[in-house]
Amino acid sequence: MPETTAPAVRAIPPLADIEAARTVVARVAQPTPMETSRFLAEVLGSDVLLKLENLQRTGSYKIRGAYYRMSRLSDAEKARGVVAASAGNHAQGVAFAARELGIKATIFMPLGVALPKLQATRDYGADVLLRGSTVEEPLQAAAEYAAATGAVLIPPFDHPDVITGQGTLGLEIHDQAPDLDTIIVPIGGGGLISGVASALKQRAALEGRSIRVIGVQAANAAAYPVSLANGVVTEIRTSATIADGIAVAKPGLLNFEIIRELVDEVVTVSEADIARAILVLLERAKLVVEPAGAVGVAAILAGQVTGTGKTVVILSGGNIDPLLMQRVISHGLAASDRYLKLKIMLPDRPGQLARTAEIVAEANANVIEVLHTRHGRGLQLSQVELELSVETRGPEHRAQVVQKLRDAGYDPRLDSD
Repeated sequence: MPETTAPAVRAIPPLADIEAARTVVARVAQPTPMETSRFLAEVLGSDVLLKLENLQRTGSYKIRGAYYRMSRLSDAEKARGVVAASAGNHAQGVAFAARELGIKATIFMPLGVALPKLQATRDYGADVLLRGSTVEEPLQAAAEYAAATGAVLIPPFDHPDVITGQGTLGLEIHDQAPDLDTIIVPIGGGGLISGVASALKQRAALEGRSIRVIGVQAANAAAYPVSLANGVVTEIRTSATIADGIAVAKPGLLNFEIIRELVDEVVTVSEADIARAILVLLERAKLVVEPAGAVGVAAILAGQVTGTGKTVVILSGGNIDPLLMQRVISHGLAASDRYLKLKIMLPDRPGQLARTAEIVAEANANVIEVLHTRHGRGLQLSQVELELSVETRGPEHRAQVVQKLRDAGYDPRLDSD
């Protein structure tokens, strides 16, 4: 049975507190651009703006909440240092904030953390200790370290100061798009959306109007739909997801209360949806966005949200391992029907390989990989198996390539067959 926890008390930070925090956060967080997306506007049926927190210092919005929380520590607490646990963005935000505030930082990260994120955290001056293979083990190690040393534990999302600090992004968005109608926000533990929703809903109320807030989770780590349906914070069992930045099994207590009251809808997206979104952002917007930061765009592409006036999508981070990006791009191409993998049984005689390549070329497709073998299962002595990986322009072009091969007398089997 999933573990359930009773909800916390009402925890929406007052607008005045978020406005005061904005002055503090401005010491380290730069205002990030907002760009229009005609492509996504055509998909959604209304104007779409992209809020580029992937271009923020440290590569994500996390610096806002981390810095604000740490700026409010007493001199005695600062002297004891801070500790945190994270697989990436929170680690970098805490490390950077600690450096700016002159505080010693210790960060626990899992053994399999991406090397660019590990090195960036160290480059910001933090002591990094590797523990375990999951995020839960570093979290436990950080709690034990705080208890043993007196260092202040800086949580990634479930703290009033962290929520208030993230809320400064909502004020910035309102300044850049004061007439927005809908905002789409990634959700992990809930720190970002609870802060942004608090800021925007209160600001809109002062103006006598409303703003729709939609949260997006990876389907493989979607604790909020379950928790909202149960009415209490509920821990789930997550599955592997490329969106590791929002792979949280249990909502924050404070965050859950705010989201339950202020967020209008929470939707989920698949791994293929996320990969496709990263590819679209690379090609159409020339933006590098990590999987967790791209889920809002994924929700639009997957038809999980409907257009209601001017819509802002937060791209919450851009810290993606180049090796992961390589795999994600391949996955995104396949999900967009622009990467075709097929197998063809051929007579074992000269010229067959050249002939199939010629047919693919006549269909204006590009062969990017070939595997030619006589040792496949089910092959006759007089047969070879040809496996082709082909770049196509989309579903219609993909179908044309397959039909060309069939018209030539071949029987191509798609990888999904």
